Amino acid sequence: MTLNKIYIDRLIENALLEDINYVDTATDYLIPENQTNSAMFIAKADGVLAGIETALRVFEILQPDFKAEIFKKDGDFVKKGDIIAEINGKTKTILKGERVALNLLQHMSGVATAVAKAVNIIEGTNASIADTRKTLPGLRPIEKYAVTVGGGKNHRYNLSDCAMLKDNHIDAGGGITNAVNTLRKKLGHTVKIELEVRNLDELREALSVDVDIIMLDNMSIEDMKKAVEITDGKAKLEASGGITDETLREVSETGVDIISMGAITHSVKAFDISLKIIPNN
Repeated sequence: MTLNKIYIDRLIENALLEDINYVDTATDYLIPENQTNSAMFIAKADGVLAGIETALRVFEILQPDFKAEIFKKDGDFVKKGDIIAEINGKTKTILKGERVALNLLQHMSGVATAVAKAVNIIEGTNASIADTRKTLPGLRPIEKYAVTVGGGKNHRYNLSDCAMLKDNHIDAGGGITNAVNTLRKKLGHTVKIELEVRNLDELREALSVDVDIIMLDNMSIEDMKKAVEITDGKAKLEASGGITDETLREVSETGVDIISMGAITHSVKAFDISLKIIPNN
């Protein structure tokens, strides 16, 4: 997956404007315009790196001739104490871009690390880990990118990608059969239909109208196993709702195809990374 450069630049520019409304009171009055320094990004924990090029783009926007040497790339497992990259440029550039760069890098690496942990837990089963639309506003592209870096897969990107009928759609649309049949008459041939079901009776009805993907919403392990048997490969099965690292393995062993988790984007812990300036001798 490649991040859109226009989106990245706009995201960074908005973040910089938020952080430096008019003047950096400490940096602009303290640091001479022509002073330069080197600095290092250093991992302060173990995990999966994501977003280093995005972080470095912060400094490039502030100073086009900014220099950087990358030692660890996205997808690499880094250990506490590892030097991720070394940068060189105007000291003002480093100080002004530091927080925005770290915010992006720490969050993206936190997502990738959480996903990699989940992927490792279900290793050897048929299931894959997927994200959801439960992302922080404005950050969905970088969060979904980080999910792929961690070894997960992307669910629909937005409401345009797939016709997904959740419980409120079904209740407002006259039930499963009526909602699916009404929708199918209007959809183009390239659009898949995913349907959320709350119990095995709804699962059977979903199968009777030939939906492509069925989401098992907050089902028990036993009901998931029964759902896999009943479906027998007629549709992709996605488990979702309240799944944690503690329950992941058990869910994956039911035979479902996909496990979607909102927590891997909206509730991750930031990965601890520091940026340390190297004093000039």
